[in-house]
Amino acid sequence: MPPSLRLEGSASYRGRAVFRPLSLEIGSAQWTCLLGPSGVGKTTILRLIAGLEDECEFDGRIDASDGQPLPGRVAYMAQTDLLFPWLDVLGNTLLGARLRRERSDTSRAEALIERVGLADHIAKRPHQLSGGMRQRAALARTLMEDRPVILLDEPFSALDARTRVEMQDLAAELLADRTVLLVTHDPAEAARLGHRIHLMLADGLREVAPPPIAPIRAYDDPTVFACQSELMALLRAPDAHAGAVR
Repeated sequence: MPPSLRLEGSASYRGRAVFRPLSLEIGSAQWTCLLGPSGVGKTTILRLIAGLEDECEFDGRIDASDGQPLPGRVAYMAQTDLLFPWLDVLGNTLLGARLRRERSDTSRAEALIERVGLADHIAKRPHQLSGGMRQRAALARTLMEDRPVILLDEPFSALDARTRVEMQDLAAELLADRTVLLVTHDPAEAARLGHRIHLMLADGLREVAPPPIAPIRAYDDPTVFACQSELMALLRAPDAHAGAVR
């Protein structure tokens, strides 16, 4: 089983709080969804777990349930696709192995590229792709990493509605036995995918009960609509955006 994670603490940037003291539990082999207004520190949390945050001061700790260090066990998909412009879709998908000087599994990469709908574009470079295609290429690269902990920062935001649902289904299928933390601005996405759903607001975290059926849930299920509505109401509350800094 992949580890569960626990982040406890606070973060600041140039003397100003990014997020106040909080405790976030990320379940083993589950999707934990994190929503909240821009600037409350959601991406900072992902970057702290990934070991990439070097601008904020973090006063706290991040623990894995198995007691093992996280470096080397985390795959991170950022908001921007970060594709290398001189590599084609296949080359970008295989980038991790190349950087680690490992043998590339080209057959698996090609299969993933086909699953994300880019088989006809496998030899194209990023400038030849639409924004949605670039995001799907970045998703294929993340899935290729095959890590026990997956951090996703708005991974479906550039996709049209139909493709978004298809990629949610694919990611849920391929990451069913991984520990996933998903940052999203989309209440419907959290209601479909989350085993646990947290709202990150100016005054801390608030957990919202997911629909009472197992993910991945039908987008038109009444309980998904109800959860989505509850999340939207909380996000639209007058004090939800207070104190956001980044």
